[in-house]
Amino acid sequence: MIPLRKAASAEDSTELRRAVIATAVAMNTAGINVNTSGNVSARCMRGARAGFLITPSGLAYGKLAVADLVFVDDAEATTGGRRPSSEWRFHFAIYAARADAGAIVHTHSPHATALACQQLDIPSFHYMVAVAGGNDIRCAQYATFGTQELADHALAALESRRACLLAHHGVIACGVDLDRAFALAVEVENLAQTYIAVRALGAPKLLSDDEMRRVLERFAAYGQAAGA
Repeated sequence: MIPLRKAASAEDSTELRRAVIATAVAMNTAGINVNTSGNVSARCMRGARAGFLITPSGLAYGKLAVADLVFVDDAEATTGGRRPSSEWRFHFAIYAARADAGAIVHTHSPHATALACQQLDIPSFHYMVAVAGGNDIRCAQYATFGTQELADHALAALESRRACLLAHHGVIACGVDLDRAFALAVEVENLAQTYIAVRALGAPKLLSDDEMRRVLERFAAYGQAAGA
């Protein structure tokens, strides 16, 4: 058993549960997910217990009630009347290894999944690839859904990254909160769609590692200062 890393996070609450459900519904509304595929989680505390809330297995997102979400706090214990998403293991592995992850959005967005089905990374064809934390967005090796093997492959692909593809499966996007994890999932799909179009025009011309390093440095200072 791998203990979950404790990190500053929200308390399990009705407000957080509603936000998780809203994010799951938004995936489908945005066209980056269909039906009950994909899943959403958010790191939280329940008293002294560090864990995460995750969408349940096989239930339509638009019909979820706050009580349907499942609190997971270690590899054996869950709290709630529902079974957690079949993919809870990679959520668990990411939270255990990455204190910077506050929320995880997993989608089956069409263009990113098309690349994943060809076991293709997304290279540095566009500077926005750096939004995932590096000079590419890796595709994790294939493993059967819901397995620890898949969790291990996902964690390897996410090393020093905030997003990855899952071979023959979909996308994982991580963020400090639900909004940023969701925004990253949308951006990965946008990049995947553009990359497929670029490949249709010929061999993609890539930005250099040095340029991507400069982009990453600029991204570190991008946006509004706190309180602005």
